[in-house]
Amino acid sequence: MKNKTKNGIGLHIVKRDAIPWYKAMGIRGLALLISIAVCAIVTWALTRQSPLGVMQTIFLGSFASTRRFWVMMQDLSVLLLISLAMAPAFRMRFWNIGGEGQVMIGCLATAACMINFGKSLPNGLVILISLIAAVCAGGIWGLVPAVCKAKWNTNETLFTLMMNYVAIQLCAYFIIIWESPKGSGKVGIINQKSHAGWLPTIGKYKYLLTVIVAAAITVFIFCYMNYSKHGYELAVVGESQKTAKYVGISVGKVIVRTMVLSGAICGLTGFMLVAGSDHTITTTLASGRGFTAVLVAWMAKFNPFGMIFTSFLLTFMSKGAGEVASNFNLNESFSDILTSIIIFFLIGCEFFIQYRIVRQKEAK
Repeated sequence: MKNKTKNGIGLHIVKRDAIPWYKAMGIRGLALLISIAVCAIVTWALTRQSPLGVMQTIFLGSFASTRRFWVMMQDLSVLLLISLAMAPAFRMRFWNIGGEGQVMIGCLATAACMINFGKSLPNGLVILISLIAAVCAGGIWGLVPAVCKAKWNTNETLFTLMMNYVAIQLCAYFIIIWESPKGSGKVGIINQKSHAGWLPTIGKYKYLLTVIVAAAITVFIFCYMNYSKHGYELAVVGESQKTAKYVGISVGKVIVRTMVLSGAICGLTGFMLVAGSDHTITTTLASGRGFTAVLVAWMAKFNPFGMIFTSFLLTFMSKGAGEVASNFNLNESFSDILTSIIIFFLIGCEFFIQYRIVRQKEAK
């Protein structure tokens, strides 16, 4: 081994310079194709089904019908919204892992307004009150850890993580109070007859409104982070808090402001889930997307438009993995296995985007 190193055959890992976005997307695309091939091989080994058939099934999971396509777009939009909420905080190096709880508290606020005001107020007013309540609830859920971080330098990762469980347990408590019928442990469809508080559909497409909202928030966050004074300040705080203080930026104020924004967008997402698509509330309504959004934001390097592509990849492959498990009579755990394989390759390809392997002489 020493001789090989002496002759310059040894290998070293060297950090790359920034590569063009299309090369990065190409690497991720190749990783996606490899992950699909591995999923096909694993499925073939267990079921003896054709690998090409497995790949076709993965595609059909999202595109077999118009309904499946729109369900995929709904899930993509929800994941994208939560990822966009994470981006400003992550750019500031505030590791907000509380997206799940911030979404759930938005769901809870929306459901509370629909249940309590649905019979006494006009539909438009119920929608407006629900929207304001959800955004404010999410903002407060982001405000609490931000204030504690700014005042006492608490660990934001643990703080926001624990607040997820508080929000979920609050939802569980009120679900028992609102359960219908009594003893079922479920709320059921809220205002099923009157549709009070339900968002309108655009044409015949039930989920189109969520897609439009996600597109609008994408543009807003991109402009906010790249072309606004607030975006500049949070970038400076993320690079160095000492530098930020030196140039006169109030670090605590930036932390609080950014986390309120993140929480508010998550609250808006909860509103879209309850008032726009599901019309009910459960403790699993966020479906773990608050944690998946962390991966989406990180893989896209906090670029809002890059998050669209990353959200699509994860949503598309998750739907495909579920379709494979269903078509070949495999249980839900197998779907999780396929999803994990896909995520492993998508995360692993980031190494080749950030680093390259060179011979010893080249490294010197």
